[in-house]
Amino acid sequence: MAGCVDGDLGVLTGLLAASGLNNASSSQVGEMLCSKFDGVSATLSSHTLAVDSIYLLFSTYLVFSMQIGFAMLCAGSVRAKNTMNIMMTNVLDAAAGGISFYLFGFGFAFGRSAQSNRFIGSNFYALKDMPSEVNGFDYSFFLFQWSFAIAAAGITSGSIAERTQFVAYLVYSSFLTGFVYPIVAHWVWSVDGWLGAAATSRLFGVGAIDFAGSGVVHMVGGIAGLWGAYIEGPRLGKYTRDGKPGMDMKGHNASLVVLGSFLLWFGWFGFNPGSYVKIVVPYEGSSFEGNWSGVGRTGVTTTLAGCAAALTTLFARRWFTGHWNVTDVCNGLLGGFAAITAGCAVVEPWAAIICGFGAAWVLMGFNYLANKAKYDDPLEAAQLHGGCGAWGLLFTGLFAREKYVLEGYGPGRGHGLFMGGGGRLLAAQLVEILVVMGWVTVTMVPCFWFLNKSSLLRISPEDEMEGMDLTSHGGQAYYIDESPLGPPQSFAKTQTPEGSKHGFEN
Repeated sequence: MAGCVDGDLGVLTGLLAASGLNNASSSQVGEMLCSKFDGVSATLSSHTLAVDSIYLLFSTYLVFSMQIGFAMLCAGSVRAKNTMNIMMTNVLDAAAGGISFYLFGFGFAFGRSAQSNRFIGSNFYALKDMPSEVNGFDYSFFLFQWSFAIAAAGITSGSIAERTQFVAYLVYSSFLTGFVYPIVAHWVWSVDGWLGAAATSRLFGVGAIDFAGSGVVHMVGGIAGLWGAYIEGPRLGKYTRDGKPGMDMKGHNASLVVLGSFLLWFGWFGFNPGSYVKIVVPYEGSSFEGNWSGVGRTGVTTTLAGCAAALTTLFARRWFTGHWNVTDVCNGLLGGFAAITAGCAVVEPWAAIICGFGAAWVLMGFNYLANKAKYDDPLEAAQLHGGCGAWGLLFTGLFAREKYVLEGYGPGRGHGLFMGGGGRLLAAQLVEILVVMGWVTVTMVPCFWFLNKSSLLRISPEDEMEGMDLTSHGGQAYYIDESPLGPPQSFAKTQTPEGSKHGFEN
């Protein structure tokens, strides 16, 4: 009988008969009730899908709001003469990344078909065959994944700020979001991948746990930025000819840095908890706990890791420099968030404090090495996202709790070495670190090398000294002289006899 599982009709008929109905009436009433179960079940399923979709869209909006945070953080971290340029790159990361991820990226990351393989997806290009009931993919899932892809591109733009041609941003951003990032996402997050714990066939039998993307997002963006900044070289004046520290090139607006950091903190509540994707999923054997419990705990671990990293950075930098530096604290805070992103759903709150503490020292250590190597990253993006992202993967291999792994991923996965899980998960985490570094290197180094050899990567020394707001974007972010008599004198000096070098008319 439709609507009733085998044996249910008999049980229901027996209960009705026991209540005083005769056998014929009991059978008729039982069949009528069973016929209604299909409709009730379909309604409940639709409501569940609707709630899950709303949750995912809400998380998407939070993650997308991180672009505002990136824009404010980047603007405050560069010199005033390059403010409009860095803001424009943030807009283009989202715009160019949106088109490339729509055309190719989503299909490479999550596409499934008869030709599916463990390296790259094979369907859903330009959202063909979407929505997919078989795979459980709706448009909200695409939008959520797009917001992650453009976050990786935004990380890279910070590393190469203040000396990169505008066309280079368009090229690398499209390539990163349309190909480089999606391949890693497929390996780690697709059920057809070979590296992640979500896959049907898992590395070392357990797979790597990268719940919200310490490796997939932060390491990809950070390592790409590392190579871009290395190939370009430091900003003019950052170091002298003999390699000694040169000009002080600190950001021009600490208020924007703090505002951006708070906006990123806010958005991280969609980035990490939202990676559950579905919220109406009860845990086996419990009517009180479910994914909604994990979502709350993930928000707690995210917060505690950031707080621990911020406080550690605060006192450590005070010890080293004698100052309470707010920008250092903000970067430490973000480093804690980047690190906890891998294990946010599978570790205890107390462990998240350890994660944040370690992330602060990792960031300060990489910043020290970067200065020694004369490496120039205006936003410390490679050190923060690349270094702290790698630490977060290692941390998860040490502290992932078996109960939370079971709830988040199901049976047959590994848990942390320090939590009695042996070394298989830690080994998988190490492999993810190595393959992400290797993949981004073999793809992004040729990209930046080609741009550099084609004279499309770095701006001219004259433009760099003048500032890209004037030479590339037709004005300044800030006008102190509001006289209506004409443009500021420094702006007029950039005009050339040809009248078209920088897009101005005679």
